[in-house]
Amino acid sequence: MTKVLILGASGQVARWAVQMLGERRDVEQTLLVRDPKKLTSSEPANAKIVIGDVMDKRTLSQIMEGQDVVYANLAGEVDAQTERILEVMRAKGVKRLIFVNSLGIYDEVPGKFGDWNRDEIGQYLPPYRRSADLIEASDVEYTILRAAWLQDENEVSYEITARDEPFKGTEVSRKSVAALVVELIENPDRLVRANVGVNKPGTDGDKPAFV
Repeated sequence: MTKVLILGASGQVARWAVQMLGERRDVEQTLLVRDPKKLTSSEPANAKIVIGDVMDKRTLSQIMEGQDVVYANLAGEVDAQTERILEVMRAKGVKRLIFVNSLGIYDEVPGKFGDWNRDEIGQYLPPYRRSADLIEASDVEYTILRAAWLQDENEVSYEITARDEPFKGTEVSRKSVAALVVELIENPDRLVRANVGVNKPGTDGDKPAFV
C-alpha cells in the first residue's frame, strides 16, 4: 500500500490526480485542503479529507505520519510553504516529494515566448525560484515539475526538458501534469532529484494558443 499526502488537493491539477489515484486499490490518499467548498464532492473512496493549512505545523505533522509520498500543488508564498513541508518531512522521515512549480524560474524560456512569459508572470516567480532552491538543497528524493501554461483539454500529452535545457512549448493540459504526477507515484524511482520542464509537444509559439 502506497500512502500519498496531497497538499493543495482542491487545485485543478490535483483534482485530476486524485481521481486517477482513486482507481488504484494499492493507494491511500490524504487530501489537505483549506476550503472544502472547492472540492468536487466526488472524491474517491481511498481519499481521506483533512481541512487545514500547510503552514499549520501541528496539522501537517499529524497527517505526514506514515506517508510514503508527498505531492504538493501550491500557490502564493510557496517558498515559506516549502520550508515548512521540508521541515516536517525531515521530522517524520518522509523522503519522496513531488512538487509542481512554474516555467520561467531560471529564465530558461527562450525567444518571444520567454519575453511574453516574463512580462506576464515574472513578478510572481521569485517565491517559486526560492522554493526550488530549498528543495534542491535538501536531502529529500524530489521531483520538481516546471509546468507550462495550463489548459483544460481532456488529454494526456506531454514531454519533459531537463533543468539545464531550454524550455519547450508554451502550454500543457492539467490532466497531463496530473498523469505525470501519478506515474511518479507509481514509479517512485523515476526522476529522483530531477527538476524538469513539462509541456505539450508541438506547442511552440510566441504565447499559448488559448491566450
